[in-house]
Amino acid sequence: MPDTAHFRAALLRRLRQLDTRLHAIEAELDAPRPQDWEEAATEREGDEVLEHLGQAGEQEIARIRAALERIRAGRYGICTQCGEAISQERLEILPETPLCRRCAAQIS
Repeated sequence: MPDTAHFRAALLRRLRQLDTRLHAIEAELDAPRPQDWEEAATEREGDEVLEHLGQAGEQEIARIRAALERIRAGRYGICTQCGEAISQERLEILPETPLCRRCAAQIS
């Protein structure tokens, strides 16, 4: 059984980092736009990158919240697909993962 206190702290720390990053992205996207057409086009390309980063961050936040819920429910570290234990090594790398290595490989 994994040390849920350790992983809970790591997940909450990552959640705070993502929250800070998403607020910065939102502020950048809300910033006034230049009047020059070329500058505006270049900024729009940058905005698309920021929007993608924001979406990726929101998806990671959803995975982290789901992992925190599994901790609360006493199911953390158990594969949601097959019910087997997720290795400690995998949890250290991907603490929000709901899948063991074998099930994750089947989905990829």
